[in-house]
Amino acid sequence: MNGFRIGRIFGFTIRVDFSWFIIFFLILWTFTVAVFPAQVRGLSVAGYFGMAAAATVLFFSSLLAHELSHSIVARRRGIPIEGITLFIFGGVAHTRGEPDSPRDEFAIAGIGPLTSLAIAALLIGAGMLLARLGASRAVSTVFAYTGTLNIILAVFNLMPGFPLDGGRLFRAIVWKVTGDLRRATRIASGAGSAFGLLLVALGFLQVFKGFLVGGLWLVFIGWFLRNAAAASWRQYLVKQALEGVRAEQVMTPDPVVVPPDISLQQLTDDYLLRQKYVVYPVLDGGTSPIGVIGLGDVRSVPREEWSTRRIRDTMAPVDETNTVGSRDEVERVMDRLRTSATKRVLVVDDGRLVGIISPADIAQWLERMRLPEAS
Repeated sequence: MNGFRIGRIFGFTIRVDFSWFIIFFLILWTFTVAVFPAQVRGLSVAGYFGMAAAATVLFFSSLLAHELSHSIVARRRGIPIEGITLFIFGGVAHTRGEPDSPRDEFAIAGIGPLTSLAIAALLIGAGMLLARLGASRAVSTVFAYTGTLNIILAVFNLMPGFPLDGGRLFRAIVWKVTGDLRRATRIASGAGSAFGLLLVALGFLQVFKGFLVGGLWLVFIGWFLRNAAAASWRQYLVKQALEGVRAEQVMTPDPVVVPPDISLQQLTDDYLLRQKYVVYPVLDGGTSPIGVIGLGDVRSVPREEWSTRRIRDTMAPVDETNTVGSRDEVERVMDRLRTSATKRVLVVDDGRLVGIISPADIAQWLERMRLPEAS
């Protein structure tokens, strides 16, 4: 997922994926033209838009609170959290590592639906109180409806389809019974895929019965859950394969670097067109990197400016989001790659550049690990 950082809450970095805007405006539009006109009669378009905007903000704030609850409990259980990303299907907390026990998994998964139900109670209660105090029906309806959505969110997340919260609760139970996290993850992922296929089948059935919009939504959600379950299983296998692996083991050492004060035209002519690399660390004389620049950065600048625009003015500066140490685990590297605009991470020890890592480096390392050992 790509996106941008919007801030920090309780020490967690919050990012918004670009796909999130699709669902944000879709929900805003649906609330404005369909939901609230059916519940509150006689308002102007601006009035319905105001209700929709307030409800949309409340709903996505609730989703963020849901993910924050997972992150807070995970952190208290000793699992590092890289941050939270809001995307088209809500949000996801990026954890490093798996829970240490079924009890931890159960607690981390269970707090999400409980948080959604608590938010629902607060919002519905607020709506009822506002109605008794004489607030307009529009205001009380926004709170009551958003509260109801949180109940639906909690119930949906409790469905036994991994990686939904219910699927994680199911994994915790299987883990407790079998004592095997790998087996529990495989079973829970299989249940998630089956649940997704069931939703797809129900969606097509709804379409054939004439409920086109609702049916297509079920098909879409089921398809997403099936793919998410399969991806979660693959991600688990990759994490297991990379457990204990350090950045220095997968990095490309001594990468080709570029100076900050040459033009983008010179970068193109002398590096991008002559070398096999499309991303370069930027060094200003010494051994400490000051930035990263890639082909995508050059393409974002109008062609007529290449001869006068310097690398220094175009590069992404070095910060905590695109650097790791050589002894850092690869799982941290993957979290950095997920949010890096250039899809590259610099390996820096004591301010000195020692290597660079791309997704291809990790893939190649995994491929090498599949080679049979020499007899």
